[in-house]
Amino acid sequence: MSRSTLKQMFRPTSVVIIGASEEAGTPACDCMQNLLGGTFLGPVLPVVTQPDSPETIFGQPVYTAIDTLPITPDLAIICVDAELVPFYIEELGKRGTQNAILFSQGYSRFNTKEAARKRERLLALAHKFSVRLLGPNGLGFINPSLGINASLVSSPFSTGKVAFLTQSDSLFTSVLDWAVSKSLGFSHVISLGDMLDVGFSEVLDYLHRDMNTRAVLLYLESVANAREFMSAARALSRSKPVIVVKAGKSHAAEQAVAAHTGMILGADEVYEAAFKRAGMLRMDSIDSVFDTIQALAWSKPLKGKRLAIVANGGAPAFIATDLLLKGGGELAELTDEACQLVDDALGSAWSYWNPLVMDAKADPDMYANAIRPLLRDSSVDGILIMHIPTAGVDSAAIAEKVVKTCKRSKKVILTSWLGAGDGDIARNIFFKAKIPSYFTPDSAVRTFLYLVQYRRNQIKLAEAPESRPDSKTDVLKSRAIVLQALEEKRQMLTVQETEALLAAYDIKCITTRSADSVEEVAAIADEVGYPLAIKVISSDIYRKSQVGGVVLDIESSVEATAAAESILMNVAQYQPAARIHGFAVQKMTQRMRGVELAVEIDTDPQFGPVIRFGQGGSLAHIIQDQQTELLPLNMSLAKELVASTHVSKQFVGNDALAGVNTQAVYELLVSISQMLIDIPEIFELEINPVQADANGAFAVDAAIRVAWTDVGGADQLAICPYPAELEELVTVGDDLTVRLRPIRPEDEKAHWDFIENLSPQDRRFRFFGNVGELPRSEMVKLTQIDYDREMAFIAQTIPEGEEEPLTVGAARAMISPDNETSEFAVVVRSDWKRKGLGRMLMAHLVEYLRGRNTKQITGEALGDNKNMVELARSLGFIVSKDFNDDTYHFTLDLREEDPSSDDVL
Repeated sequence: MSRSTLKQMFRPTSVVIIGASEEAGTPACDCMQNLLGGTFLGPVLPVVTQPDSPETIFGQPVYTAIDTLPITPDLAIICVDAELVPFYIEELGKRGTQNAILFSQGYSRFNTKEAARKRERLLALAHKFSVRLLGPNGLGFINPSLGINASLVSSPFSTGKVAFLTQSDSLFTSVLDWAVSKSLGFSHVISLGDMLDVGFSEVLDYLHRDMNTRAVLLYLESVANAREFMSAARALSRSKPVIVVKAGKSHAAEQAVAAHTGMILGADEVYEAAFKRAGMLRMDSIDSVFDTIQALAWSKPLKGKRLAIVANGGAPAFIATDLLLKGGGELAELTDEACQLVDDALGSAWSYWNPLVMDAKADPDMYANAIRPLLRDSSVDGILIMHIPTAGVDSAAIAEKVVKTCKRSKKVILTSWLGAGDGDIARNIFFKAKIPSYFTPDSAVRTFLYLVQYRRNQIKLAEAPESRPDSKTDVLKSRAIVLQALEEKRQMLTVQETEALLAAYDIKCITTRSADSVEEVAAIADEVGYPLAIKVISSDIYRKSQVGGVVLDIESSVEATAAAESILMNVAQYQPAARIHGFAVQKMTQRMRGVELAVEIDTDPQFGPVIRFGQGGSLAHIIQDQQTELLPLNMSLAKELVASTHVSKQFVGNDALAGVNTQAVYELLVSISQMLIDIPEIFELEINPVQADANGAFAVDAAIRVAWTDVGGADQLAICPYPAELEELVTVGDDLTVRLRPIRPEDEKAHWDFIENLSPQDRRFRFFGNVGELPRSEMVKLTQIDYDREMAFIAQTIPEGEEEPLTVGAARAMISPDNETSEFAVVVRSDWKRKGLGRMLMAHLVEYLRGRNTKQITGEALGDNKNMVELARSLGFIVSKDFNDDTYHFTLDLREEDPSSDDVL
């Protein structure tokens, strides 16, 4: 169903309440009183279900049926019994109302057969009549800018720029109350309830487009569709700050949330990885949430983690310094110029260092003179200005002076006026000026550190990854290894199969020989040579070391025999039911004494395959060092995953162990990520240990578990991977062959060159105006796309030798989240025109959109772009001109076959 109707849901001009009543304590009564008690200007139409109902309810004329309403309402609020809801959904659909809130009882979130049947029937009916449903088991929503309270809560609220979206009914009311105490207003407050239909992704998309929302606060307990959630969250986070609070961090809380929601939850560390990958900021404290979201909404973007502290007392400033450094922030090192300016203004009345501590009786002018040089100092990213109450000093006057001094600042300004009384007056002054202010320096520093973390997440979201050579893996041959095991009804791959599969993805392995019995171990050991390692082979044992199935540093055949016998006894003790198929014998070299790492893949119930990396070997279960990341990985993500572990401190940036080939470790992680995309039947993988040294990274011991699946590798992931299957060589004209493929983040450098080689006129045509150099934020949007929501095909030359390919053309489609429409743009490098590239690119883009069942493609061109008009007409677009704007508009219905498609391709 279309997501475009959600604007009518959350910004309705008229509302109907079905099951309206004046009976106190009922949802219908509470909601209607809230609607009529606000400043909502639209009509509120009560519909009753009882024949003996009054003629008016709360002064509003009553209607007995949907088809008797004088207008078609934008929003319906349904308060009847669950058995009657399907009837009214059908009536609303026939009338043309496309949005409804369900306050009806009888749709339990727990998966009883009866409740599930009701939900399925209702959802099918809503789809049939194109009615979007909010709830059930929710509290509705409030839109303060419209004065509409379509909820069951009568708490006071004020208008602001922050949207609050919650899965919890209890927090709906609590956050409204807390916001009043913090003087924080909202653009929207929305309770999702059980998300039978409308869920996180749809509402996040709506808030992304909403001009009244500058920041989003999100409370969630679980995610039903991780792919849609991640897609919407990443799009929103690129333009607006998103703070997320999630319960279930501890095991006890996780169990409680699962019991409350009736859903299977994924691991909390996977959610943590998802939030970071989406550029969101996770927080644990509601109080800190308000402090931080206010700072994000009011402040300029933070450019670093260097903080300058100004105060009229030492102790609070020193406490703030300790908290800053402990939390990973930095104390700004003031430039000599800034220190000289402060010294000239204050003389001996300051500390000559940061924190900048002045005399206790510092007046407004002293504060201003201390702050001005810091505002101009390039070594300062943010300023924390504090004031400690002092007899005879007007703290409100100082606050006024600070506001005036910082009025046009491009730095983050935080204030902390200690104490009540005068402090409250000062905080009110800062509030009116939209400068964040806190009761204590602790809260101020904590907020600054959250801003630092948010900036770090945003950088990660926009980072251009390093390129790596394209894989030469024979995917069909590699997958055949897995399918053969499944045909033989085996879940565990053999040692030889595992080594072959890893080798296919350029993952080097320590050569392994297999022995079928204890007696055979000694003979093979002599052939392999010493020292060596012996490990159990069993399809029932996934982690051999945990059952005593591994013995290292064997120096003779006698020791080898004893080791095999010891392994048999250990397995009999710790996993007696395990079937033993033999023993793996490996030569131990000096390499096997390098840095031991571990890589693990498992499948999260919400987010699909995830990768874990950390300490390997015998220390893996003692040192809890695993870090988690979503797939797919690129080189930058792999580098960050490695750097987030404690074991990486042994070899990343450590001169003593600089001999470790870190690039090989990153490539191993990316190769494993690609393997999971290519072979969806792999649902568990463990390489432990991975031995890393100057020669590379080698898999010493590996286990792979497989299972049949009808879901493709890319479809299992929470983030759409690069669609390599769309790459192809295309011949244009008689003799020009180019590589046509989707754009990827690694293309940023080549795309800069492409844009720079457009003529001024072509730039104006492409960007609808005279533009100089594009800001990097725009280049990130062009090269780092979500393939679920956007597609950009580029045409590249096929170079000879070591030359880099040139990007010579690009065609892009921005697709609506509901896949209803898309908007196209196309441009060819100015010195490569009139070769047929533009037509080829557009033809492939149209066919791609038709293949994904997008219904319509639209576009625009400036009035003097005659070539684009000619191209659009040749591809079957309907062309119209807006003479007021001097622009052409193009529309192509993709549900109809293009009669010229054969000629186009």
